[in-house]
Amino acid sequence: MGIAQGSRGSLSKRWLLDGLLYFFLLLPAPIFCFVPSILSGFRHTAADLSSSSPVRRLSTVLHATSTLEVRRREGNFDLELFSPAKVNLFLRIIRRREDGYHELASLFQTVAFGDTLLLKVLPAIAVQDEFSSSYTSLVTDQSNLVLRALDLFREKTGKTQRFEVYLEKRTPVQAGLGGGSSNAATTLFAANQLLGTPATDEELIEWSKELGSDITFFLSKGTAYCTGRGELLEPVPPLPSSIKLYVVKPPVGLSTPAVFKALDLDALNGEDPRDLLAAFTQHLSRGELGPASMYINDLEPPAFQCVPRLKAIKEALLARGFDCVMMSGSGTAIFAMAPAPSSLPSSAGLSFDAAAFAREMEVDIWATTFTNRPSDDPKAWYPNPHA
Repeated sequence: MGIAQGSRGSLSKRWLLDGLLYFFLLLPAPIFCFVPSILSGFRHTAADLSSSSPVRRLSTVLHATSTLEVRRREGNFDLELFSPAKVNLFLRIIRRREDGYHELASLFQTVAFGDTLLLKVLPAIAVQDEFSSSYTSLVTDQSNLVLRALDLFREKTGKTQRFEVYLEKRTPVQAGLGGGSSNAATTLFAANQLLGTPATDEELIEWSKELGSDITFFLSKGTAYCTGRGELLEPVPPLPSSIKLYVVKPPVGLSTPAVFKALDLDALNGEDPRDLLAAFTQHLSRGELGPASMYINDLEPPAFQCVPRLKAIKEALLARGFDCVMMSGSGTAIFAMAPAPSSLPSSAGLSFDAAAFAREMEVDIWATTFTNRPSDDPKAWYPNPHA
């Protein structure tokens, strides 16, 4: 006779509920305690804000950590590398060029917050690269910068090997932190290392210009004065890692073309970028932040025009006691800098409740520091804070 449709639906629902109840009863107690937070989807943690630790949605943190650990155990990868984010300590727009790009001058600095790349060389029979990421919205076709970097490397070196790449994404997109550019640079360096360094550092830097403007910078030592479209590098001595930064990112993003479209070239700051560079290296090399007037980003006004909330976030950080607060790149990330504790007078101090700020402003926050590649070893990459 069979079961009537309504009865079958009732039994299915009962089996589903019984199964869910059985699943939660089997969960270890510590994990079970996290279930309400995961289901709520918007509970910020007051976790220790050590280097690059985020105050953000708990479910995102748990997912990212577990995914990376699983891939490390099961993937049998040949190489793991850190892919750092960057900030622009100042950013001057000089002029609009005849080719449509804008001439810029900026002091770039890598920070100890970013992504993780796992790579391995595939067997010789492989005919294509394999790419996956914790960030499921990332495109996986040939427009992906990681895959483009591998294609470029094979084109320039004549190598034919294919790779499997897993990208653990932490750097937010459309933030002005250079996440995609860093991934491409890290991929070029990794492929070169895995295949016996057929290219020099200078060749990798030259080739990277074909992929994008900021990629070249990440192949430097981590501190550089960049001009042109951002691809012309002038090395600068490393800045002290004792200076702490808080990187703040609202959920909204901004595309670089939209910001440049809103830019008023006639209203740009007249400060000479060479003078800014000299002032930054003088102050920061001593662990001093220097005057707030040094922190100039010509893209802040158009970005604030596009997203007025960014100005409110900057003003809120200044109200919390930070002297140096600025947007990075074309946004929407904003960083606030705190001096090294040793440079503060005994009566001074900065008390900042990052977790409370994140909840109040509905933003993600990462506490981090400057980082650089070791200057005495050309084969060394950026230190991995997630190792």
